[in-house]
Amino acid sequence: MTQVCLVGGDCELRYELLSRETARRALSTYDLAEPYTNTLSLTTVSLGAAVSLLNDLNWYLVRFASDALVRDPSISDTEWLSRPLAESIRDGHVLPGETGDTYKLYPIEEGALAAPSFATGEEQFDHENELVVRITEDEYEG
Repeated sequence: MTQVCLVGGDCELRYELLSRETARRALSTYDLAEPYTNTLSLTTVSLGAAVSLLNDLNWYLVRFASDALVRDPSISDTEWLSRPLAESIRDGHVLPGETGDTYKLYPIEEGALAAPSFATGEEQFDHENELVVRITEDEYEG
């Protein structure tokens, strides 16, 4: 099972998505959770289904979300993938074992995701206190 986590921007993400009929319909078959303040998570059957759902929600994500993350257990149990990296893997442009070594790190503070930082290399990450997201080199802002 592949997980999706949508990170809210400057608005209440859950409200904005569920108040729009098209987004509400796209999300209606999923059990929604809020693992961190102003996030929305759900589980899909595969990486392809996760990317397809994000594509269906794209209009809303551009306006209301600051990030869209995917975690597939066939790639990693602890690290998330950015949407562009998940799409590249799904499309066969990147092999699951060759996702690179660039990361976006979201510190977890009092149940919320704080402003992210960027890292490279084979660092040891604190998976309990930060959300580790593998990203493409183009997304790296370090």
